[in-house]
Amino acid sequence: MDLNYIEHIGIAVKNLEEAKKYYEEVLGLKCYSIEEVEDQKVRTAFFKVGQTKIELLESTSPEGPIGKFIEKKGEGIHHIAFSVNEISKQLASAEEKGIQLIDKAPRKGAEGLDIAFLHPKSTHGVLTELCENQRHCHPKISSK
Repeated sequence: MDLNYIEHIGIAVKNLEEAKKYYEEVLGLKCYSIEEVEDQKVRTAFFKVGQTKIELLESTSPEGPIGKFIEKKGEGIHHIAFSVNEISKQLASAEEKGIQLIDKAPRKGAEGLDIAFLHPKSTHGVLTELCENQRHCHPKISSK
């Protein structure tokens, strides 16, 4: 797999407005976007720390993935997302290596990104999201 950088960390919260206060008033971050993603039954709030974003996720339905997550595990880190180029190619590569895909093809997510999830059963318990911004591909940041 060819990762560019950590795109964001998704955090499930019961109440977006209450959680937002902590990030703004205690940590001193500024929320730059709130958006609802209807097909995922979620409202999101984004903060930026350096190049990495934090995405707060509030369920708009108890039957949505975040509602079910909070019911089962409570509030907390929900997923880690990586920026990739050629998301379809990255999904195929992961599947070839035995990774269980939640999304066999990319779909639209928050901030207009193409997204796809890898199942935590095959990623050592970490729900992993791949994100690609079709408007502009990101250069790979060297980890050296």
